[in-house]
Amino acid sequence: MSSTGRKIHVLGAGLVGPLMAVYLARKGFQVELIERRPDMRKTDIAAGRSINLALTARGIRALKGVRLAEEVMKIAIPMKGRMVHDREGHTQLQPYGQKPEEVIYAVSRGLLNMLLLDAAEKCDGLNITFNRRCAGYDEKTGALTLQDEGTGAQETVETNVVIGADGAWSALRKSMMGAVENFSYAQDFLDYGYKELVIPSAADGGFLMEKHALHIWPHKSFMMIALPNTDGSFTVTLFYPYKGENSFEKLTMEAEVTAFFSEYFPDALPLMPGLTQDFFANPTGALVTVKCRPWHIGGKALLLGDAAHAIVPFFAQGMNSGFEDCAILNAMIEGDNPDWQAVFEKFSAARKPDTDAIADMAVENFTEMRDSVTDPRFLLKKKVGFEIERRWPEKFIPRYSMVIFHDEIPYAEARRRGALQAKLLEKLCADIDSPDDVDWRQAEKLVGEML
Repeated sequence: MSSTGRKIHVLGAGLVGPLMAVYLARKGFQVELIERRPDMRKTDIAAGRSINLALTARGIRALKGVRLAEEVMKIAIPMKGRMVHDREGHTQLQPYGQKPEEVIYAVSRGLLNMLLLDAAEKCDGLNITFNRRCAGYDEKTGALTLQDEGTGAQETVETNVVIGADGAWSALRKSMMGAVENFSYAQDFLDYGYKELVIPSAADGGFLMEKHALHIWPHKSFMMIALPNTDGSFTVTLFYPYKGENSFEKLTMEAEVTAFFSEYFPDALPLMPGLTQDFFANPTGALVTVKCRPWHIGGKALLLGDAAHAIVPFFAQGMNSGFEDCAILNAMIEGDNPDWQAVFEKFSAARKPDTDAIADMAVENFTEMRDSVTDPRFLLKKKVGFEIERRWPEKFIPRYSMVIFHDEIPYAEARRRGALQAKLLEKLCADIDSPDDVDWRQAEKLVGEML
């Protein structure tokens, strides 16, 4: 065991870990970034659990903080809205916003992860160790036990500060649960799993569907989405119940899978030549929300990203909220010898209400995506909301826009305002069938009174 001085250990080299490591290294800290998997840039790591990523304003802002946003945009594809597919194969684009810049960006998880690892390797004082699993953490001594994934051999290293960015099944969090009195932990699984599939590129490398959209096939109790990749393919994700009449447990044979897609996704089926092979080769992933507290042990250890607040992917904020964690924590670290306990306490107190809010909104957005995007009343309220925003932009911003495009508005505030706006829209749209029927005098009065 050797003294670490200003060294910080960061567990997890997925997405949040490397970004946090870069922030810390650029502040002059010595950083050890530790990852249990092999180096994905040198080893082919199996797909099937990734869910393609959507990068939004909060994540972009965090990347700008380490001058990586421009590089990331080279592997990103702008998506203007949801392209909704019905069972007859007809499509309708529902814009995310109403300004040219209001788009979200599809990014390959693998490409982004490799870009962040490359950036981390270029930082002075930052070292990355692969194939090492966190096998335990002693909060009294700061001893971190690491296990070699190949040989099983263990080593113990002394730490000053440990940051756990090791995902929803965090090993550091597990150690904290056994060490911290009254540690509060809750995990909530949806009754749905997900299966990752592929629509390959065209023979000429082009796209077989609209490139600049998130494609969605909503069917009330389940749905499928597809996000574009820079190679012309689409990463497709089926969200489906585990059990029941319409569920994964009923799809056990190739013929059943083909018949299911023929009935519910008829326009997608001809574009998926590897459907049955992918379906049975790729695992069924779980959808879980994790909430816990405290996020830290004094000034010794801190949880970050999914390790502290894993959420379901239906508001496209899992990665973005984790990146935002990095930028916010970085801004709170001042000087060469910060009071880590004070920093961690301040960070946790500021951040937890927001991450709880986005966790709840993400679950709510699942219902919107699979049920509401074809509901005339939902579409009417969305159009009326856009018009209210045009007329009174300083008072009304749709909740989706607040979360996705306005990184200056905290998640909890977006949820609070969104609840008030939902009541306003319910009143305005109660007895109308078109935005042309809105009583704008009443709208102005309600905006003034309620917002």
